[in-house]
Amino acid sequence: MSDSAARDQEAAETESVFGRPAIAPDRSAAYGSHPDQVIDFFAPRDGGDGAPLVVVLHGGAWRAAYDRAHVSPFADFLARRGLAVASVEYRRGGDGHEADTDRPAAGRWPDTFDDVAAAMDALPVLAARELPQADLRRTVVTGHSAGGQLALWAAARHVLPAGSPWRLPAPPPLRGVVALAPIGDFASAVERDVCSGAVRQLLGGDDRLAERGAHVDPALLLPTGIATAVVQGACDLTVPPAVTEAFVDAAAKAGEVVGLTLLDRVGHFPLIDPSADACAVVAEEIAQLAW
Repeated sequence: MSDSAARDQEAAETESVFGRPAIAPDRSAAYGSHPDQVIDFFAPRDGGDGAPLVVVLHGGAWRAAYDRAHVSPFADFLARRGLAVASVEYRRGGDGHEADTDRPAAGRWPDTFDDVAAAMDALPVLAARELPQADLRRTVVTGHSAGGQLALWAAARHVLPAGSPWRLPAPPPLRGVVALAPIGDFASAVERDVCSGAVRQLLGGDDRLAERGAHVDPALLLPTGIATAVVQGACDLTVPPAVTEAFVDAAAKAGEVVGLTLLDRVGHFPLIDPSADACAVVAEEIAQLAW
């Protein structure tokens, strides 16, 4: 595929996701006092009990302009396939007004990670209350793009450096994690200037890449012992396949096998677009871990 055709394809794929109306959740619950500290719950549409719980962490380069609304059709898609879904919001960087600056800050340190950790820790109680149909013993975390990084990180908190405020004393009770085009290797992402310097902005600049990256870079938090699968579009221009491949290689070097599904002629957004065949592949990857 030519560069021009790839750009046209990605533009169409982006419009397909962001042009969809948001779907209202069945319930929402706060896990903190900030307006962004909220989780949306989507009940399994088949009405059955004992459904696995899928935790969704949205992407958007950790920037405020992108919230969980754009993944609500994806969350509903999973619910229509018999899964219980918890879609997590978290504090992000910038004020969301693109006109104010060409590059709004990505993420808030440490708030973004405080929030994801707090949401994951609160989920057992909140999900039991809001989604009684869910079987919390079968929980899978998934995330797209920057959310893929957060999903990998949520599954790796037990291997964080000693003294980290987010470290868990034992592995989280997860069936696994399915990362979708994740920013999973920060060195590779910085080298390729993924999302216009988002990793640098997330960590607070070049002088903090090593110090802070040691706590949040998925490629450095291996092995986890948590079943991990990655789905990646081969034509992704936003998070190139090389970034995902770098994470998978880092896992292999650490002695951990990460399943990689590389989808031909697929870009960045079909992975969370219910109208795309790629989204069905993602749902199947999640179901294989959950069931």
